[in-house]
Amino acid sequence: MSGPSALELRPPVGALLPWRREPGAPWVPGEWVRRNLFGSLFDTLLTLAVLGVLALIVPPLVRWGVTNATISGTTRAACGPDGACWTFIRMRLPTLLFGHYPAEERWRLAAAFAVVGGCAIPVLREHTRHRGLWLLALLTAAPAVAGVLLVGGVLGLPFVDTSAWGGLMLDVVISFVTVAGSLPLGVLLALGRRSELLVVRSLSVGFIELWRGVPLLTVLFMSAVMVPLFLPGGVSLDRLVRAMVALVLFNGAYMAEVVRGGLQGIQAGQEEAAYSLGLHWRQVQVHVVLPQALRLVMPGIINTVVDLFKDTTLVTIIGLSDLLGAVSLALKDPAWPGFATEGYVFSAVVFFVCCFAMSAYGRSFERRARDAR
Repeated sequence: MSGPSALELRPPVGALLPWRREPGAPWVPGEWVRRNLFGSLFDTLLTLAVLGVLALIVPPLVRWGVTNATISGTTRAACGPDGACWTFIRMRLPTLLFGHYPAEERWRLAAAFAVVGGCAIPVLREHTRHRGLWLLALLTAAPAVAGVLLVGGVLGLPFVDTSAWGGLMLDVVISFVTVAGSLPLGVLLALGRRSELLVVRSLSVGFIELWRGVPLLTVLFMSAVMVPLFLPGGVSLDRLVRAMVALVLFNGAYMAEVVRGGLQGIQAGQEEAAYSLGLHWRQVQVHVVLPQALRLVMPGIINTVVDLFKDTTLVTIIGLSDLLGAVSLALKDPAWPGFATEGYVFSAVVFFVCCFAMSAYGRSFERRARDAR
């Protein structure tokens, strides 16, 4: 009679990974704490050190931000001396979110968000029919409709100059337009860099290396200062449009390198098999190579989008008032002096929530893609 095989002697995966449980196994909180926080002497010391640091930091923060904080009232006199004055944030919240966009026209912001969100939800969901058409609408029709709603000047909508845009709304608009433009551009550049045509490959490489070798601050300064000098006489281009075009070109170069990494991860045999079935180059790239490559580099794309969202704060140097710019302007109000801490803490929390939401979706997409394999 033969003994147990090597596979039978191997411990289950749940025994090797304490954060994994077998299906149907009961959840034992004490066991999870022991394995993950006190599994060894080093883990125990590290856990105690972290708990000690949290014990020093968290209580004062809670007292300042919650217990002794003030959110009622309408003036600085309502704020206490020992806590945060969230009254300042509450009174300046419309400016922090929408800039100086006219209050009576803010329904257009909600309508534009509904249009973009209505096209984005089918794209983000799994098993959506005609997903490619929804993606095309998200990248073309939705920005056009949202732009008409935000700018106005047609269909009876009052014109709102982009100088009145600001706050978090401006960060979101710049991020969406930049991602919608840089991702297709990055895909084209990545394909061009792998092209067998010398001219196409050289132009793609030159474009990518040029924009990746220039600091973003320089790019924004050039869009604001240098570009108007090269425009024909009497021709002007909105400052916000110039900034968004510069960001699209800059981030398109980084997207290209991310996508190229995914293209290199696809085995050459898949393309050869597709060509053997009679597919053309465009069909092979669209239906075989790119879907797999984009799935492989989704973490890199999400990381680039998160960095882009945070980089939108740099537009303050060219006179655009995003969320941080709105905070800086609010701090100059003589009626609310000395509330920089509250303003920047609010900005940090807003950016953290937005970036964490994007990262969480990226992780969920990764899990679905891993489970689908």
